[in-house]
Amino acid sequence: EAAKLTVEFSNKLNDASNEPLFFSKEELEGLSEDDLKKASELAEKEGKSGQYMLYLENTTQQPVLASLKNRDTRKAIFEASINRCRKGNDNDTRKIIKRIAEIRAEKAEILGYKNFAEWNLTDALAKKPENAINLLTRLADLAKTKIESDQKEIEDYAKEIEGKDFKLEAWDWNYYAEQLRKEKYGVDEATLNQYFVMDSVLINGVFYAANKMYGLTFTPNTKVSVYHKDVTAWDVMDKDGTVIALFYFDPYSRPSKSGGAWMSNFVEQSFLLNQKPVIYNVCNNPKPATGKPALISWDNVETMFHEFGHALHGIFANQKYPYVSGTNVPRDFVEMPSQFNEHCATDPDVFAHYARHYETGEVMPKELQEKMAKAHSFNQAYPLAENVAASLLDLAWHTLSLDEVKAISDIDAFQQAALEKYGVNYAAIPPRYGTTYFRHIWTNGYASGYYAYLWTEALCHEIYEAMVKSGGLTAANGQRFRDMILSRGNSTELMPLFTAFTGHEEVDIAPLLKARGLIN
Repeated sequence: EAAKLTVEFSNKLNDASNEPLFFSKEELEGLSEDDLKKASELAEKEGKSGQYMLYLENTTQQPVLASLKNRDTRKAIFEASINRCRKGNDNDTRKIIKRIAEIRAEKAEILGYKNFAEWNLTDALAKKPENAINLLTRLADLAKTKIESDQKEIEDYAKEIEGKDFKLEAWDWNYYAEQLRKEKYGVDEATLNQYFVMDSVLINGVFYAANKMYGLTFTPNTKVSVYHKDVTAWDVMDKDGTVIALFYFDPYSRPSKSGGAWMSNFVEQSFLLNQKPVIYNVCNNPKPATGKPALISWDNVETMFHEFGHALHGIFANQKYPYVSGTNVPRDFVEMPSQFNEHCATDPDVFAHYARHYETGEVMPKELQEKMAKAHSFNQAYPLAENVAASLLDLAWHTLSLDEVKAISDIDAFQQAALEKYGVNYAAIPPRYGTTYFRHIWTNGYASGYYAYLWTEALCHEIYEAMVKSGGLTAANGQRFRDMILSRGNSTELMPLFTAFTGHEEVDIAPLLKARGLIN
């Protein structure tokens, strides 16, 4: 029954998200010509010639809201998003959600646990839902002052434009934040991209950092087959020259390819099976015109370092059994090595090695580096707040007993009460996902585990801070990280490894808040 219901939920959510939204060109002022052209073509296909059509993305906030000048349009799109699957029509998911929650609570009860989260987190680092909730509420409390000051700054900025009576609403935040970001920092993405040539990022950045910290070297392997002409293969050699892994890199977007970026194994490391790891990273960088360099954005630079952090976790696998090898670890640990490796992208030595102008070869000027860093840390309270709220909403659902789930008569009221209970009911910052369209927890395996993104981020920043205190991204620290954490897979309890590395039994969230620019 649960399997059937999750499919039904997914289908209803897809249909609700694909309900077309039609606007005039004037109502979409602020969108680029390319975006308007796409919207016009979509409307044409629906028989609405002369109109412009938009679809919803799965998150509560929609990316277009950062560009749209018309406030009524922003409000219409936001309300269409936040009211998905709760309109009483064929795509309403509320009955399905309640029944899925009942089944999960019943499963936990049969297995002798108080609630689904208590059962599901037994093999996670958090161990208990109370530990995850504790981390999230501490984050919410410490970030509250910055959230309020950010809101005031953005609202004051909007009042200068719209008048003193203007009140910042949820559909306004991203638009005025983006205008303020441009005014304060004036960072032009096209200018930044000229310093990020993809091949240099890979060889002089990602590989260079891996050599600096772990002594690895990478040699092109042209003898093995590849599944697409754009894919390259590399032998990964340890300090002693031994080939310990094969690494494939698939860099560009193409019509037949899924979006996003990821790491996986073609072959899992295993001493039992006498297998060395064969690992691939997939990205979706824009492919350049013939003869032109591949210039990528800073976000894509971070993504390359991130995915290679997963690759290192697999490369250093050192287990007998493939089931516990490499990245086969709990969800609230698997993102830690990848998030940690993002720190290599901003290490001054590494950055200067790859961030060079594609024509002159000059290192990015210090002034531009500082502007980029400030623009990147601007408005970070918002994504933290919406993520914390969604994570706590997930845990609110999955810490209910079977009787408590059955007693719920109004799902919308339950969501509101849960957000108020945890002090994350911000009118201008809704949860990243609402209950009725929270795909991660109802169909994608994140039930009671959405907190993992923030948990692993806190782990990675604390490990990085411990390294900084003992010399930074050095070979000695890299070897210690490899020996104590990256090579262990899921062969032992993982929180004791974290404790041994940092000296802390409880996760310290201050480094995360510092990294996001929320505290000094």
